[in-house]
Amino acid sequence: MSDVTPAMLIAEARKAARNAYAPYSGFGVGAAVLLTDGTIVTGANFENASYGLSLCAETVALATVSAQGRLRDVAEIGVIGGLIGPDGPAGTTPVSPCGRCRQVINEAAQLGDRDLPVHCGAAEGDAITTYRLSELLPAAFGPKDLI
Repeated sequence: MSDVTPAMLIAEARKAARNAYAPYSGFGVGAAVLLTDGTIVTGANFENASYGLSLCAETVALATVSAQGRLRDVAEIGVIGGLIGPDGPAGTTPVSPCGRCRQVINEAAQLGDRDLPVHCGAAEGDAITTYRLSELLPAAFGPKDLI
């Protein structure tokens, strides 16, 4: 695999979060997806005046991975979030993916036959909590259920 650490993934997610477009919630989120060859693909949340059309950072990053034909190659994911301040998202409490994102992450996990590590970091500081996707989304429904 690669030498990318959870802290490195969280650092990339923090960089991505600086590009969050979140004028309605004021909550910026960044995600970093590690692929099996060490490539990191990032995404930031993208809100819309029609709230239901907003995109989460994790789905933006995973859609980018999918557009590259690499959804089966997802190995790990890092995510951070916090209220947007003058220097980007701020806060010292790790955030985890929302339910919708957990389901989208599960698609990649099942396609790659992996129980993905999901690293949840704080917008600031060193706090990182790592879960397996199966902990965040037990009894998940996905591609394997449709075969």
